[in-house]
Amino acid sequence: MVLQSALKNCLQLSCILQAPKAGFRNTASGGLIMQSTSNDVYQNLAVEDWIHDHMNLENQQVLFLWRNSPAVVIGRHQNPWQECNLRLLRQKNIKLARRRSGGGTVYHDLGNINLTFFTTRKKHERMENLKLVVKALKALRPQLDVHVTDRYDILLDRQYKISGTAAKLGRTAAYHHCTLLCNTDKFVLSSVLKSPYKGLKSNATPSVPASVKNLFEEDSSLTSELVLDAIAEEYATQHQIDCHINLINPADETVLPGINNKAKELQTWEWVYGKTPKFNVSTHFDIAYKDSVLDVKVDMDVKHGRIEVCNIDLPEQWLPPALCSELVKNLTGSKFCPNETTALVTTLLRVCPQDGDLQSRWNLLCENIKMLM
Repeated sequence: MVLQSALKNCLQLSCILQAPKAGFRNTASGGLIMQSTSNDVYQNLAVEDWIHDHMNLENQQVLFLWRNSPAVVIGRHQNPWQECNLRLLRQKNIKLARRRSGGGTVYHDLGNINLTFFTTRKKHERMENLKLVVKALKALRPQLDVHVTDRYDILLDRQYKISGTAAKLGRTAAYHHCTLLCNTDKFVLSSVLKSPYKGLKSNATPSVPASVKNLFEEDSSLTSELVLDAIAEEYATQHQIDCHINLINPADETVLPGINNKAKELQTWEWVYGKTPKFNVSTHFDIAYKDSVLDVKVDMDVKHGRIEVCNIDLPEQWLPPALCSELVKNLTGSKFCPNETTALVTTLLRVCPQDGDLQSRWNLLCENIKMLM
């Protein structure tokens, strides 16, 4: 296999851009293999969007290979509060991304491979793509017990999920992408994909939990690089093309005009959180203060990631009704977000009566409300 340098590939890909439409000319009949030089989840998802929107896939299909630094990726119609531990993501500085395809939530790190198969909508065939992956794995290690399920997952030893699937079908173009667990940190995976939030009611698409296993656990010689090469070789064989992996820099505007705007959009709060289907939080929590324990009930409707309706029920003697009403008023319309809530309660604290005991109770209440987010 010839792995060309990033500079050479960028020049080559730039030269084959079509001129009135930003797409790649059909330089090879059958297929093109591309691999990202970036490990940034937003940049790599942007490449998917760019290829889908701009490349001419009529006579040439594309396989895009990519890996990410630690990130959680939710499906287009999912609720991040329902799918993962957002507090833990913030603590560990793990990125959260919302992709444009449907399906469930996945955890990415450098031990996980991402494969995206681009075709026209008419030629879109997820089962064939997954069979290609299985064939590549079998070619590497014939003893591996791997097979594709009716749900378009790949199982190892008939019980452990090593690959999940999602797809986007456009008007003329389509893509199918899947993960492949080679040597992912399963402890982090299981920790971040466990939501601690209680009382959520949502019509968002839920993920289906599954037992997972790394290929590395089955055979420690199966590195991500080895598996990537094997899949590229099998793809090249099936499409009757030379097995050249074209390295591509997802930040290179000369090759991918407009790519940086796509990446920026995928990072916005409005996309990641604001696209969450409407949901309700109806819960309660206990606040221990001095010799008493207070039961607080909270009910919120959240739409486009913002609090649409807010009710907080607590005894009048614990917090003046006017102050509680002011908190509810300020929360309504704000982002369902601990940072924004911190900012608004800090502002409200300045007009709170200068009573140390009252301010302590206020801080306890606000901290518990932020824990819901």
